Amino acid sequence: MATKTAANDYTKMMKEMMGAFPVDMTAMQDAFKTQATLAEKMSKVALEAADKSTEISTKWTKETLAKFGEMSVAKEDPTDYTKAMTDFASAQAEMTAEAMAAFAEVAKKVQMETVELMLAAGKDISEDASAAVKKATAEVTAAAKKATAAAK
Repeated sequence: MATKTAANDYTKMMKEMMGAFPVDMTAMQDAFKTQATLAEKMSKVALEAADKSTEISTKWTKETLAKFGEMSVAKEDPTDYTKAMTDFASAQAEMTAEAMAAFAEVAKKVQMETVELMLAAGKDISEDASAAVKKATAEVTAAAKKATAAAK
């Protein structure tokens, strides 16, 4: 029986100790909201980039197919096939360069928006953490003073 009494005493002591240092869940809720907001904004950036990249790919594919269609038309003179292949290769090189430049612009925009979001989130998280630490310090100090006064 002594073991059960000792366990109950330990449990009671832990409850009293934890009660003396209350945890404010507001700081955790604020941190969660900040994280959820950041995730939402980052998802929006990623989805916009995916949408724009799909548009670029679709345009590039349609233009390639159109040029391929022009190249595959039957020719009168065998040398016309060589010219058609050369024209296709030249057009394909130009379209590829344009598509790569467009993809690079999308990547650059994503990078800039991500940096802006991370800087803003860092500031928000820092402010939330600072407020939580100040509040926790005040609560711990008050609880310590209360415990000291009760012990006297």
